[in-house]
Amino acid sequence: MNLKPPAERLLTELDFARLNQIDSGDPPSALEQVLAATDLVASRAVPADVLTMYSQVVLEDPASLRQQTFTLCYPADAEPAEGFISVLSPLGAALIGLRVGDVARWTTPDGKLREAQVLGLLFQPEASGDYVT
Repeated sequence: MNLKPPAERLLTELDFARLNQIDSGDPPSALEQVLAATDLVASRAVPADVLTMYSQVVLEDPASLRQQTFTLCYPADAEPAEGFISVLSPLGAALIGLRVGDVARWTTPDGKLREAQVLGLLFQPEASGDYVT
């Protein structure tokens, strides 16, 4: 498998505004770094292959080839056992704004470096006409 680093991250203007308000306007450093390094786009203009909030994504671990499906969500909706991953988690912060084919890289709470390739996007709210969720 040829793993490529993400070229750029895109966030909708709405996701950007909402993410900046998490935790009283002081997002965790991993998310803060993402917010500082993303390009913004209107919700109606975001490409259908970009992971936005509430996107359902298929990831593959390059070492084990294990595939998993996750939905990227806000902290209040996180249910990791059900596949709902908070954008404040290391994985969630690594995913937001990536495109299909990109590789997410993050550090687990126990200090291990992990990575997974974004294989597919099963659902993106904006692609289905939902521009306000």
